[in-house]
Amino acid sequence: MAMAISACGACLQWKNSSSHSSGKGCKYTGQSVRALPVRILSVGKKRSPGVQLLVDEYIAKLKCYCHVDDVQIRSNPKNARNARAQVDDEDTAVVNLIRSDDWVVMLDEHGLDIGSEHMAELLGDAGNTGALRLSFCIGGPYGHGQQIQERANVSIKLSSMVLNHQIALVVLLEQLYRSWTILKGQKYHH
Repeated sequence: MAMAISACGACLQWKNSSSHSSGKGCKYTGQSVRALPVRILSVGKKRSPGVQLLVDEYIAKLKCYCHVDDVQIRSNPKNARNARAQVDDEDTAVVNLIRSDDWVVMLDEHGLDIGSEHMAELLGDAGNTGALRLSFCIGGPYGHGQQIQERANVSIKLSSMVLNHQIALVVLLEQLYRSWTILKGQKYHH
């Protein structure tokens, strides 16, 4: 069953969900939401110390709301010589870490453009799917492979600009924190 969410006149489709929302704000604000554990699968090179500091800070903030696993996957794990082979190797590494009961969000520059309130709804909707974990996938320098594209329940973009994996991770964590404050009716989001 599919669900539509209206955002700025666009219609977003989540697979395997059963509710509908429209208008401004988040339909779950102030309601009890099932907090799924979050796993972030990020393909890339070693993080800079500054980025890791921010990642640790947001994961600590998110502990009040949900459990977060930060999983780093080495870019080009088999040292492939061409981009297609590199993407395929990274794709296999990511897909092997996803369980059948995960609700999967692929971060992609061609994904759906959603706002913070709709990101909060995504968290609430994922908790209603029967999934046991919410997995966010950040691709490597050449993006995602076919397996993860087919497995993802939804594809979203964090910006109209292309972000490297380290910046995308920090933006994602901040938006997850913002989403939880929206869901809880707290004052972080205005």
